[in-house]
Amino acid sequence: MNRSRHPCYNPDALATHGRVHLPVAGKCNIQCNYCNRLYDCVNESRPGVTSALLSPAQALYYLEKVQAYLDVPVSVAGIAGPGDPFAQGDVTIETLKLVKKQFPDMLLCVATNGLGLPEYVKKLADTGVNHVTITVNAVDPSIGAQIISWARHKNKMYRGLDAGKVLLDNQIESICALKAHDITVKINSIVIPGINDTHIPSVAEKMKMLGANVINCLPLNPVDETPFAEMEKPDHEIMQKVRWEASRHMEVVRHCQMCRADAAGRLGAQNSSIINELLRETANMPLNPLEKRTCVAVASREGMLINEHLGRATHFYVFKIDEESFSLVEVRNAPQPGAGIDRWLKLADLLKDCHTILVNQAGQSPKVVLNGSGLKVIVTEGMIDQALQNLLDGKTPQPVVSVKKCCSSDGCKCGGQGCG
Repeated sequence: MNRSRHPCYNPDALATHGRVHLPVAGKCNIQCNYCNRLYDCVNESRPGVTSALLSPAQALYYLEKVQAYLDVPVSVAGIAGPGDPFAQGDVTIETLKLVKKQFPDMLLCVATNGLGLPEYVKKLADTGVNHVTITVNAVDPSIGAQIISWARHKNKMYRGLDAGKVLLDNQIESICALKAHDITVKINSIVIPGINDTHIPSVAEKMKMLGANVINCLPLNPVDETPFAEMEKPDHEIMQKVRWEASRHMEVVRHCQMCRADAAGRLGAQNSSIINELLRETANMPLNPLEKRTCVAVASREGMLINEHLGRATHFYVFKIDEESFSLVEVRNAPQPGAGIDRWLKLADLLKDCHTILVNQAGQSPKVVLNGSGLKVIVTEGMIDQALQNLLDGKTPQPVVSVKKCCSSDGCKCGGQGCG
């Protein structure tokens, strides 16, 4: 196991090497009772927090640019949120492949809850992933059921004991598969007083039996607007006791910290304002920043307001944007409705000179298809001119004030059944 250049595994590398987390994993497949995924919060340093979400190509662009602003060489590129990398595993694999091609000597790292991991282990190995971190808080489903509200696996919802069991089963399968491919496995365990603080040694014993390499015991960080918001953070004495007991079964790493999903540079160092600005600027670029698309399409009923749902739009206003201005090019008729995915593929072809489409609302399926074709869908409202000016200034157009339906996998707190 080569840890020499990985600061999360090797404390000797803390002063000499840095890592960059690429925030491409926007969705999550479980809801932990201690987690609140705040996407844009510069004042918090914990998992689930990022200043922006990036596409795979944007992530590569950002990785290339951000290294100039760091005071240590970057040896690790990781994906650790703000959701779970395998809630949208294809996005994660695409990002890792782009990084490996551009930076063949960079270590690749992924942090996950393990629920959706088994089917992607071989792809991770083929891509050259060196290290995987899995958060395992319990090896008893009845304890796990107290820590997560729900789990969504293969289009099925699980709650209570069933959620704890399906999560643990997939974590065990994942670890066995990772070790069969000679991938280093680190276990993260969140110490939650009164729930699993005395159970962590059993976690360590089981993980060592499965072949995991090291364990990192982290104290619960109570977060507002979560079921565990009022719980007390475990004190130093509790953490020392838990770590000592875990160390009787496997190696314990003590320097690794809770990092943001967009952390860059040395462990423990906060992102500078320059890095945060670079991240936001990159997120406002075309999904593929190097692709020469110069237009923006708008779903509008009359050509002044962004007031049409993507699925109901009969036509799109197409504007050309240059470095200092924008102008209407033409109005294009939309493909006929009722053709399923073919309709969105035809729309992607119709707007192949556009890097962004502004709509008042949009369903998840067309967004996935259009994003895959390099067309970023932004749900917004208000005057077209103002939204285009925001894009021209490198800003994100204002979000819709009231969205009728949403989905917990996108960061909200609904029951996780999905959006309509």
